[in-house]
Amino acid sequence: MKTIRIADDAHQKLTALLGELTAESMKMQTYTDAIDSLLSQSVILPPELLAEVEKFMEENKRLGYTTREEFIKDAIRARLKMLTDESEFIEIPREKYERLGKAIKEMDTPYYMVSDFIHGQIDEALEQYEKWVEEREQNDKEKS
Repeated sequence: MKTIRIADDAHQKLTALLGELTAESMKMQTYTDAIDSLLSQSVILPPELLAEVEKFMEENKRLGYTTREEFIKDAIRARLKMLTDESEFIEIPREKYERLGKAIKEMDTPYYMVSDFIHGQIDEALEQYEKWVEEREQNDKEKS
């Protein structure tokens, strides 16, 4: 067995991770287990992307992210939801979204929010489509 010298803060972090691993597995763990766990759970991100995350968090403190890890976990969960959920997501430029919200309020429409308006438009289009399909089927029957 070889001995290596590590900094006190690294020792504290490894010891904390050992505690977590021991609690999860209910068996004693070694530094090797902790290092293996760190390596298997680590993701290397480009420094530019991490800087972008840090900048975003700094500019949007109101969102409540306190660590990069917290933000990244949340971002991954959101992306997985987008890719696996039974919903479709569309991008609307914020400026258009905000203008539409203002228009909906100022024009005294029956909608309260942009999302209500969008869902209403979709429902209306689908109702029209169903009528169109019925008419087409009726015309096909008349021709036969």
